[in-house]
Amino acid sequence: MSKREVDIVVISDVHLGTYGCHAKELLKYLKSIKPKMLVLNGDIIDIWQFSKRYWPETHMKVLRKLMKFVVEGVPVHYLTGNHDELLRKFADMHMGTFHLQNKLVVELDGAKAWFFHGDIFDVTMQHSKWLAKLGAVGYDSLILINSMVNWILKLFGREKMSFSKKIKAKFKDAVKFINSFENTAAELAIENGYEFVICGHIHQPEMRTIAVENGQVTYLNSGDWVENLTALEYHNKTWKIFKYDPKDFQKDEVEEGQLSDSEDLSSKLDINVLLQKIKLEIV
Repeated sequence: MSKREVDIVVISDVHLGTYGCHAKELLKYLKSIKPKMLVLNGDIIDIWQFSKRYWPETHMKVLRKLMKFVVEGVPVHYLTGNHDELLRKFADMHMGTFHLQNKLVVELDGAKAWFFHGDIFDVTMQHSKWLAKLGAVGYDSLILINSMVNWILKLFGREKMSFSKKIKAKFKDAVKFINSFENTAAELAIENGYEFVICGHIHQPEMRTIAVENGQVTYLNSGDWVENLTALEYHNKTWKIFKYDPKDFQKDEVEEGQLSDSEDLSSKLDINVLLQKIKLEIV
């Protein structure tokens, strides 16, 4: 299958290292595209909940696929989020076409686009980080339970359900938070002269124009790869939200060449070894 050419791909909130991460689906998506630029907009590796007891081979393959883009010369911008905030101490590090940053500004056909994760707008993150971390553990547990329930529903031919979406819909405060997040990002973008503002963090894929007194901006959110399985794609001067559909990815493409799928990964799944290699690269 020929790979789709895309000018820019934005993914966020993958949460590698957690039970809720859909690494297998993400890997299939990454194998299907040929981006000119890849923006990883935070929370790619979930360092908050990281445990060496849980690091499946598919999670390693996602990292290796991202490395393969770098090896092939694709600019990869890793923007830090709250779940991978430990990487912020290494911000503005550049190795070949790999760039570790807190934010990114790109000119797209004469319009400025502002990329950042968005956790700076989260009051809980700013004042009660312990509560945010506790919530993250609860969220991952909810996703795990939800996965088991959906497996049972599938056996009986029933439609899948999302516990977290139902909970968010029940609580008006959740809706208020999302609206406040989007409007705050838009207002700051307008003040700084940006035409696009691209975030992650809230696991809510979105693309809409937000107008305030002093102007308007296109707000975009890449969603996540825990529940929504979405990404943002910019091609031919147009943004769109990509939504993963299993029907489009029934055949698993095999990676060839350097960092190919044929390489044995079993001896490389020790996360301590992986982190040590990353540390050596940084130093």
